[in-house]
Amino acid sequence: GLNVLRVVNEPTAAALAYGLEQTNDKIIAVYDLGGGTFDISILEMQSNVFEVRSTNGDTFLGGEDFDNTLLKHLVAEFKKESGLDITKDPQAMQRLREAAEKAKCELSSAAQTDINLPYLTMDASGPKHMNYKITRSQFENLVSGLIKRTIEPCKKAIKDADVKVSDINEVILVGGMSRMPKVQQTVQELFGKQPNKSVNPDEAVAMGAAIQGGVLGGDVTDLLLLDVTPLSLGIETLGGVFTKLINRNTTIPTKKSQVFSTAADGQTQVEIKVHQGEREMASDNKMLGRFNLIGIPPAPRGVPQIEVTFDIDANGIVHVSARDRGTGKEQQIAIQSSGGLSKDDIENMVRAAEKHSADDKKRREMIEEINRVESILHDTESKMEEYKDQLPSDEYSKLKEGASKLREKLSNKDSESVQSVKEAADEFQRQSLKLFETAYKKMQSDRESSQSSSSSSSSSSSDQQSSDDDKDKDKDKDQKEQQNK
Repeated sequence: GLNVLRVVNEPTAAALAYGLEQTNDKIIAVYDLGGGTFDISILEMQSNVFEVRSTNGDTFLGGEDFDNTLLKHLVAEFKKESGLDITKDPQAMQRLREAAEKAKCELSSAAQTDINLPYLTMDASGPKHMNYKITRSQFENLVSGLIKRTIEPCKKAIKDADVKVSDINEVILVGGMSRMPKVQQTVQELFGKQPNKSVNPDEAVAMGAAIQGGVLGGDVTDLLLLDVTPLSLGIETLGGVFTKLINRNTTIPTKKSQVFSTAADGQTQVEIKVHQGEREMASDNKMLGRFNLIGIPPAPRGVPQIEVTFDIDANGIVHVSARDRGTGKEQQIAIQSSGGLSKDDIENMVRAAEKHSADDKKRREMIEEINRVESILHDTESKMEEYKDQLPSDEYSKLKEGASKLREKLSNKDSESVQSVKEAADEFQRQSLKLFETAYKKMQSDRESSQSSSSSSSSSSSDQQSSDDDKDKDKDKDQKEQQNK
């Protein structure tokens, strides 16, 4: 069988086939409208290094959809002419499907074509034949909606690549459907330039894959392909939030680290849950794996420093590690960046993220605000114990009551807005900080008074000692004078 060394997506392979004889630095768009799917990739070529800047597409759009659209039209025309519905005749439908596909291909080079199917079916009156003439303009009108569906993914890919249409130097057409004149016209209007037809649309992908095989085998040494991550990668953090470490369409290989901490006092272990997707909440994305980092020394929440690192190699293998900076203890896991997802799964996940974007954002904002409020409460209550002796009892009680009300607001978060929770937390924090500032100044003043009092007492004691010493000296002097007499 095949020895699979690397999986390369089709537009990327096509760009390799195009770039084999090219020497200039440029940005390339690969428009791939094949039999079953549509893909668009934006790549940057610099000194024979191919960097995939972005990818997009529609996994439910391809030549087969064009065939089906024409087939439905032919079925309707035959019914109008003969009064017969052939959709329940598998043999007739198969013949008509083959004729539709043939007509579609012929209309790419001819202005019109004839569909002649003798003895397509029969009824009580005898056999029925199909003789139908279809023009290119008729076919283009039938499939115009399908062609328009390729425009939005192209715009998204351009936006994700962070380039303008005018920055794109070449547009390469790949896939059998890209031979259709209306498709070529749409591409030209979208990108503002004539598409490059130097690459054979049917052979480009296979050629590019062969070139990449040569690179991996060491036969081709002057080309390098840098692919991208299909979806964002990250971990679940406090409140179930998905925190991205590596964003979608990041060039691989890549490495990214971020420092996190514990969520509770005395926490001695953390569970790292690795997710992939574009949704704001971890539970809405695909979990790729999990592992525990144990042996963290007990400490107040937020104190331990846990460095999480995502390292993706050229084959798309993700190495995730978590290291406690205090002890040096480390755990890690290795997983596939695609997570076993098909192209359809990836596109569906991206679409779902776009669809739920507004709701997900609100949900995340509320959770992040709750996390902030709980941190404020934790810090405030710790300070309340620290300054308990310096705080007036009535002010201390007010602060306790304020904390209680804020917790009650959090427990009713479903009926509260993010803004109302934020305002209540900010007001509570302002009051507590003002009170703690007063308490701190009082504590500092008491300490200074205590030191001053201690210094004064020491000075008095020294004066008394000096007076006693003088008296002793006078006494000794008198005794010596008596002895001399």
